[in-house]
Amino acid sequence: MSNYFSGWKVRNLPILGLLWKQVQAAPKPIAEDSILLRVMVQALVIVGIIAIDVAAGVATDELPLTVWAGPLSIIGAIWSWYNRYKRNVLAKFCLAIGMLLIFAAFLSRLFGELNDTRLVLAELLIQLQVLHSFDLPRRKDLGYSMVIGLILLGVAGTISQTLTYGPVLIVFTIFAIPCLVLDYRSRLGLYSRLSSNKLELRRQKQQKKISLLNATLSPKRLTILLLVILGLGMTIFAFLPRLPGYQIRTFPVSSTINFDLENFDGRTITNPGYISQGRGNRDGSGNSNGTNQESGPGSLNDTYYYGFNTKINQNLRGQLVPQVVMRVRSQAEGFWRVLAFDKYTGEGWEISRNDKTITLDRSSFSYQFSVGLQRKNYKNETKEVIQNYTVVSPLPNLIPALYQAKEVYFPTKKVAIDLDGNLRSPLELREGLTYTVISNVPYRNRSILSQAGTNYPESISEYYLQIPSEILEKVRQKTEDILANKNKVAQEIKPIISPYEKALYLAQYLKQNPNYKLQKAPPFLAEDEDLVSAFLFGYQNSREGEKITGGYGDHFSTVLTIMLRSIGIPARLVAGYAPGEFNPFTGLYVVKNTDAYMMTEVYFPGYGWFAFNPIPGMPLIPPSIEKNQSFTGLMVFWKWVAGWLPSPVTGFLERFIGGIFLWILGVIAWFFALFSQGWQGIFTGLILFTALGFLGWLLYIFWQKWHYGRWLGRLYPMESIYQQMLNLMASKGLVKHGFQTPFEYTKAIKGYNSRNEAEIIEEISQAYVEWRYGGKEVNLNRLKGLLRNLKSSIRRKLN
Repeated sequence: MSNYFSGWKVRNLPILGLLWKQVQAAPKPIAEDSILLRVMVQALVIVGIIAIDVAAGVATDELPLTVWAGPLSIIGAIWSWYNRYKRNVLAKFCLAIGMLLIFAAFLSRLFGELNDTRLVLAELLIQLQVLHSFDLPRRKDLGYSMVIGLILLGVAGTISQTLTYGPVLIVFTIFAIPCLVLDYRSRLGLYSRLSSNKLELRRQKQQKKISLLNATLSPKRLTILLLVILGLGMTIFAFLPRLPGYQIRTFPVSSTINFDLENFDGRTITNPGYISQGRGNRDGSGNSNGTNQESGPGSLNDTYYYGFNTKINQNLRGQLVPQVVMRVRSQAEGFWRVLAFDKYTGEGWEISRNDKTITLDRSSFSYQFSVGLQRKNYKNETKEVIQNYTVVSPLPNLIPALYQAKEVYFPTKKVAIDLDGNLRSPLELREGLTYTVISNVPYRNRSILSQAGTNYPESISEYYLQIPSEILEKVRQKTEDILANKNKVAQEIKPIISPYEKALYLAQYLKQNPNYKLQKAPPFLAEDEDLVSAFLFGYQNSREGEKITGGYGDHFSTVLTIMLRSIGIPARLVAGYAPGEFNPFTGLYVVKNTDAYMMTEVYFPGYGWFAFNPIPGMPLIPPSIEKNQSFTGLMVFWKWVAGWLPSPVTGFLERFIGGIFLWILGVIAWFFALFSQGWQGIFTGLILFTALGFLGWLLYIFWQKWHYGRWLGRLYPMESIYQQMLNLMASKGLVKHGFQTPFEYTKAIKGYNSRNEAEIIEEISQAYVEWRYGGKEVNLNRLKGLLRNLKSSIRRKLN
């Protein structure tokens, strides 16, 4: 019935019948008979599909592409093998219809994910490959599948955020090398179909195939080649410049999240660690009816950082259990700022103007929010830095970003911003959410900021100089004593006047003073006890006979903030995340909940807010942009490698390599400085450049001769004599082409040489052929003499 339908009914249809006849009249495809090549190509495709699944991180409610696409593709490849000599007209029609249906489904999904179409396009390519696998008769069709596998691997590389992509890449390379070898052999026609029925001919051909296979697909050779490729790739990767990305303004953002925004005003902060709000017992035991209560002694939540809330309690004790919370791709590392506090409560902080948040809307055609509110008339130079954040674990409805955010690309239809520049989302940041931020990050110039002055605007003085009256005088006295003692320690007469230098010195003092230590579990504050007073002068709940000072890392930042306020310098407490651990292979910063901490931001008139970190063991100035970042990528890679080496080894390598690097930079700087010293300097520079060029040319000539001599030394004596003769002829412009046999070459150049030279060339060529192909012994002494005579004759002519 099927033959009847396909043979008669279709031929009688008006348009399809004509098309059917044309297809039937076309010559049959030349099939690819190498089973091994087909298997390797299929392996490449499956690895590409696996790479997409691994890189994308398939959700639990979705069926992985590998589960259905891999088996279907294998079934299609097997079907193609058994039908490779047929035209498969009906199958081609069915595949064409299937491709049209897939394309229609692709368009319908594309409109829902216009922001980031990489995964949508990858899935379309996988679906097309599954259909394509049912029609793979020719080597060219297998080539298309190889390219599809490579494209899928490339797409996976652009979306991958973990090192799990690395093993997939290695597996792909392992399959790709023999696949390319087999494809090249097929193109050369080294595989032929066994069509003869004679047993002996079949056996001979099969033996020839096996020997050829062993020669070209030797496991030893393939392993060496794989190691060379991986080693070369890693070396190139290490020295590859990391240029700033995102030159085209299409940024990764999750699909729009539909959420009820009717009552969203940006005032509420939802931190899962504060869900249970109970007041702890005041007995100092730390027992509490809730988690992360906003006042009183209590215990920290071990998952969510306590510092992300409208009001925080620094009388909590406990430790976080390390957990990755987000991955960040950024043009520069920095402090991923989350929240700032202005009002000190004695045992913590709160946001006093939380009711004055501003709600921002975006266009329905774009994910962009313009949030730059505070640049005003600041004089300092800034640099645009683009960051892309992917949330790994649920976070509060606060949007981390480098200070100061200018544009936010976020998947909700509204966001909010408060007067301290803190960004807020309508809902908690869920797992897998992706957004992008563009920030104008200010450069930090110590000499300029030291001259900023103390003319603070009223809006700054009103909110950022607040300090409880109970501790104002004793904290101020302590701060002034520390600054006054600085002159004695440094043996300087000139006192510190600049607010910037005061902030810098106080932060360094808290960081290095042995009296203020990082405490694993500082005592709870007694009722009505002040945190700053306890930190500086001792906790009331200290053990008998012992005065405990210091505290958690965040306590150091609180103390610095209040100390600065006590001497009239506006400051605030800011919470966020350290850059995290940079992964040089993915280019991402892996941020954990344990990277969250607080530090002090100080206001400088005309320049804005700049951060200081007084926590021991951390950089005094948080990482940010710098003027000279030429070798940033290489330095970050070196830091990652150095983290795995012992300290003595790291120190030696840094001194050795750093010394060489500085010497090279010094020589280069001196050379270019010559050209700025007038005509005499320019003339000297040109002479030096010419001399260096000539010396380089001489060294190159010497290296060529040395390399040529080493190459000849590794050859058999007869081979060496013949190659020297060819080199002599090449110096006259008579180059031997690869397609010429020794006798063809001798005949071709006969007319360009004297009779004596032609006879020498012919005799050496004859001896070479007899030795090379006949295994005959040759008179090496005579041939060496002939070669010397040939050299002398040619040199006389050249001279």
